[in-house]
Amino acid sequence: MAHDAVQPQPHDQSEQPQTGHPARGKLKIFLGYAAGVGKTYAMLDAARLRQDEGVDVVIGQVETHGRAEVEALTRSLEMIAPRTIEGDDAGELDLDAVLARRPQLVLVDNLAHTNAPGSRHTRRFQDIEELLSAGIDVYTTLNIQHLESLNDVVAQITGLTVRETVPDRLMDDVDSIELIDLPPDELIRRVREGKVALPAFNGQSVPGFFRPGNLTALRELALRRAAAQVDDEMRAYKKAHAIFYSWAATDRLLVCISANPLSERLVRAGRRLAEQANAEWFVVYVETPRTAHLSDTERDRIARTLRLAEELGASTVIVPGQSVADSILQYARAHNVTKIIVGKSLGAGWRDALRRSVVERIIQHSDEIDVFVISAPAAPIPRLPYLPPRLPDLRHALYSAGLVALVTLFGQFVHRIIEPTNLVMVYLLVVVIAATRWGRGPSLLAAGLSVLAFDFFIVPPRLTLAVSDAQYLLTFVGLFGTGMVISTLAAREREQMEAAQRRETYTAALYALSRDLATTIDLGVIVEAAIKHVSDLFNCEVAIFLPGDEGLVLATHSPDFTDEPQSGAVAAWVFQRGQMAGHGTETLNTARARYLPLKTAQSTSGVVSVRLNEADPPLNPDQERLLQALLSQAALAIEATQLAQNARQAQLLRETEKLQTALLNSVSHNLRTPLVSITGALSSLRDDAGFLDETAQRELLDTAWEEAERLNHLVGNLLNMTRLEAGAMRLGTTLCDVQDLVGVTLAQMSNRLRHRTVNVDVPGSLPPISIDLVLVAQALVNLVDNAIKYSPPDAPIEIRAYEAGPDVRIDVSDHGPGILPADLKHIFDKFYRVQRLSDVTGSGLGLSISQGIVELHNGRIWATNRENGGARFTIALPAASIHSSQENQP
Repeated sequence: MAHDAVQPQPHDQSEQPQTGHPARGKLKIFLGYAAGVGKTYAMLDAARLRQDEGVDVVIGQVETHGRAEVEALTRSLEMIAPRTIEGDDAGELDLDAVLARRPQLVLVDNLAHTNAPGSRHTRRFQDIEELLSAGIDVYTTLNIQHLESLNDVVAQITGLTVRETVPDRLMDDVDSIELIDLPPDELIRRVREGKVALPAFNGQSVPGFFRPGNLTALRELALRRAAAQVDDEMRAYKKAHAIFYSWAATDRLLVCISANPLSERLVRAGRRLAEQANAEWFVVYVETPRTAHLSDTERDRIARTLRLAEELGASTVIVPGQSVADSILQYARAHNVTKIIVGKSLGAGWRDALRRSVVERIIQHSDEIDVFVISAPAAPIPRLPYLPPRLPDLRHALYSAGLVALVTLFGQFVHRIIEPTNLVMVYLLVVVIAATRWGRGPSLLAAGLSVLAFDFFIVPPRLTLAVSDAQYLLTFVGLFGTGMVISTLAAREREQMEAAQRRETYTAALYALSRDLATTIDLGVIVEAAIKHVSDLFNCEVAIFLPGDEGLVLATHSPDFTDEPQSGAVAAWVFQRGQMAGHGTETLNTARARYLPLKTAQSTSGVVSVRLNEADPPLNPDQERLLQALLSQAALAIEATQLAQNARQAQLLRETEKLQTALLNSVSHNLRTPLVSITGALSSLRDDAGFLDETAQRELLDTAWEEAERLNHLVGNLLNMTRLEAGAMRLGTTLCDVQDLVGVTLAQMSNRLRHRTVNVDVPGSLPPISIDLVLVAQALVNLVDNAIKYSPPDAPIEIRAYEAGPDVRIDVSDHGPGILPADLKHIFDKFYRVQRLSDVTGSGLGLSISQGIVELHNGRIWATNRENGGARFTIALPAASIHSSQENQP
């Protein structure tokens, strides 16, 4: 007997220990690529071994699908009886019973399952999360197509969209994964032998799912996901055990780039090596304090190299650090890199002769990591025109000199009280202030002036550069050397702070845009947000072109945007090829704006036009990277909106196909039945008229007449539904008495009601209602017809009308089996039929048409179950006021 759909009560918290929350249980997933590979069997077999080890194991929910070998394993384990649900032979996990039993390990099959209505949680993985929170270990099974992040990939491979998916966080937090693998040919053989329960997609079994191509692709996804999990576990183990060298379990390549033109060659070589080894590869640029002084040309070269690496499929990273070699090796070991690719220019010059190069230091400390060195002749140094050195800001130099003068003046008053060498600390303070406030040049100037001022004004003999004690020479050297070191360190700290501030600014800009884009799926809001952020950040004119019905069109632009004649042609070129063009590029550079594609890994979703003010300098490489990042965020948001729209359209097409299928099945069956009856009756009258008495002929004619009326009723329902959905149904309202309405309804159904008892209770004092009599009578006919179908032949049908507030209500009640709670919310859906009685026929349109007619009259209709059994349908229509009644009199 089915349990009532009662919300289960939470597990009694009073039984929990009061010393704190229990330790979280461990989750193990038996992962497969399709149904039938043996996940459930493997899970039960592993649980049996754990039971032999003394572990308390119970079965919470397992789907055997009638397989004898699986059922044999379940008999050796304790099973908690599932909550039985009507229409579900397997039942649902009894979560409260498991929590009350508190085993050490529970088996719960099919992680992606959707629970039946009335369960505490909608999805089974939520039940499992509650079990884990209670400190209970869980074994479960999962097919790779149910992973949320792979949903679109699986749909592309199989052509089927999986509705039941689990979030990736479960796979990220899983304690262990056991891959259950089976060759696709063996699985297909098992399917043909009927040993596999075919999976259901959208409620329908799809045998075509088990094709060799589908299974091979899904198998690869499962193998890759399991390998990624194993790799994460290996890296976590290395980190936990302080293992700082790489393990060559799988190849990973790292390409080191710099501002050298050789970097592009390194990236291409890395791509070839990664493709040959089928390995993951990274391209890393180390940003040190020295790189803050790179020219715009060098920065642009680095940005181009990183873009090239991304286009070739690498993961690009910019790592801040003090030493290039140390930062490279640290990143490589943290990511288990097995091969490093570096470049070295031949004939690098006297600098490499004096100190070890970055390549040599990487090779010396690489240990277990292989290092590939790619060399190239040193590029000739171009002869540049002479430019005078850039002088520091004169004001900062004067400020530094002024501080030295103040300290010297202070020393004139205190040199008799304290030893001269103690004033050195005050001069060092001046150097630190100059370095932190005004940079390296003013601090070095302060250091030199401090030595001279200390010697001339403080050290005896005063007012001369001569030194009476040779020990002061060591003080001068210490003062100047310390000043230089302090100025260098302070200046480096200042440069790092400025670089951090730039990164913070860029990060804040990206965060602000991503925050605005994440709160909406409206395409107009997304493009407006992108334009606002880009135009405000770079003080430029921005426009976005998006594909339309007639090609690329200007979707929106900033308020100060001025179009140019060739913008459409340039934008179309960029959209077709996915490459930037326009001002500052080598393609269509006569345009005044730069056109950049809104490009993602899947496609190009649009084009953005950016025009800087002529008075502003061009964007530096850092700003170029920020612009590219902003546009990538916008492109992803636009693509997500387009994908969502495509998904809605696909859903609409599926619903349309479903509706057409249901309509075809219903109409074909319900038309065929009366037509067969009519044809049979007429055929008997034509062929056997001489052998039939008058009574038999009359019965045949009555049968043909009833079936013709039934056919006419069905066609009328179809036409009315078509008119309702098209909005073509028009009302011709008149004031009508409720008694007349009920009388017209009963007159139309006189033939079907001649063997029925109908109890009518319609008071004559009811106010009139303003309705279209023909349509509302049709709605009542459908309700009475429904009562006839779902009530016994000897049971009466009751029609009652009464006044309830501003409405006049009409009840049509029967004494049938009633309506299940699950059916109540769908009872007025098109083509929905309650499958309680197998001999009941119909198209499932009558109640839906009644609802549409009543709502056209600003009324309401609903269904309830009677206390003594049976169903009651109620129509509530607004009662006409006296004033409106007088106005409508002829």
